[in-house]
Amino acid sequence: MRTMLKSKIHRARVTNCNVDYEGSITIDKDLMDAADLLSYEKVDVLNINNGARFHTYVIEGERGSGEICLNGAAARLVAKGDIVIILSYHVVPENEAITSTPRLVYVDSENRIVDTKGEKDWAKDLISTL
Repeated sequence: MRTMLKSKIHRARVTNCNVDYEGSITIDKDLMDAADLLSYEKVDVLNINNGARFHTYVIEGERGSGEICLNGAAARLVAKGDIVIILSYHVVPENEAITSTPRLVYVDSENRIVDTKGEKDWAKDLISTL
């Protein structure tokens, strides 16, 4: 078995930080769908601005809001406006690892989806409806 990248939201902008919340990352439901993320799924967050890398879990944000909010302790590792990469993984059998293709979701400065790649470009139709 190998742990492979399942999906990535690339260069999302942090819209808020809430240190008083229990913990997690709140993500716009449109972005969750595009990246195949579920509520309470573990993700890695990489902060491009300061190099911080940490694990947390996803909480569903309002669809179409562009929300990327770090909560709890994770809120101390980012600042509003920071650029982050959000990664999820899955474990696949060795024989499937070489053909495993992640969903890559690219966003603009307001966290709107501008492009997707991977998994046969499955989300191209989704983008046209947003």
